[in-house]
Amino acid sequence: MRMTTCSWLVAAVLGAAAAAVSSAPALEKINVLIIDGQNNHDWKGTTPVVKEMLLASGRFNVDVLTSPSNNDPKEAWEKFRPDFSKYGVVFGNYNGQPWPDDVKKAFEKYMSDGGGLVVFHAANNAFPEWEAWNKMIGLGWRDAKFGDRITVDESGKVVRTPKGEGPGAGHGPQWPYEVKVLDKAHPIMAGMPEKWTHAQDELYQAQRGPAQDMTILATAFAPKAKGGNDVNEPMVWTIPFGKGRVFVNILGHDGTSVAHPGCKALMCRGTEWAATGQVTLPVPAGIGAAAAAR
Repeated sequence: MRMTTCSWLVAAVLGAAAAAVSSAPALEKINVLIIDGQNNHDWKGTTPVVKEMLLASGRFNVDVLTSPSNNDPKEAWEKFRPDFSKYGVVFGNYNGQPWPDDVKKAFEKYMSDGGGLVVFHAANNAFPEWEAWNKMIGLGWRDAKFGDRITVDESGKVVRTPKGEGPGAGHGPQWPYEVKVLDKAHPIMAGMPEKWTHAQDELYQAQRGPAQDMTILATAFAPKAKGGNDVNEPMVWTIPFGKGRVFVNILGHDGTSVAHPGCKALMCRGTEWAATGQVTLPVPAGIGAAAAAR
């Protein structure tokens, strides 16, 4: 069959486009450091799940640093000296005894200079005495006297309750609750369903802290029937710290809930954003938009 001049032109354009795509440089993989080793949750069960999902995305290299236990001698902690400079983002799956002071100072410098931090579920319980950490995470598992509480009303307006007023941190029984996107324009949330039913999980409530410069990305409604206070609680948010970026996701009590499609997408996309300020990973199919019954 003979091709017309127009056909030749179309073929040439398509061929050039294909060549350009195939020759485009692949994105350099982001180095991630997961820190675990102490936690009131099953870090031995969740760290492998998180590591595998990050690796499977094709966007990350992942190292795991396991801290000494609280029964280890002082000498073991003297060897705990992470080289944060090797990583684009640190992924916190740690909730235990304080890090040595020089490690904390090194991490503060890393973040101030432009590093990235992901705070996963109970990692926001950690380090109540560390002022910089509390600024980084915004809200943590603290009592009512510690700091302000943040909720979101039905119009999407952020409501601040002063410290000392209302309840302190807690959660009711695990149940499959609805997650609702609040900031649809943020790179992490762009393209995500407006709402979806998360796996059976703990719904953290009444977190407390300085809560400065928070961008709340998603919320969940905590009904009184499930041990809540009939308010929308922040579930996912970001905070700047110096030149650095912090992504907090308090979903994911165990391996099953962290591997749920919605939580998995947040983990991967949020980790990329914390490292680079951008998100190139696509929103996977199958998150769903079914609403949980309140």
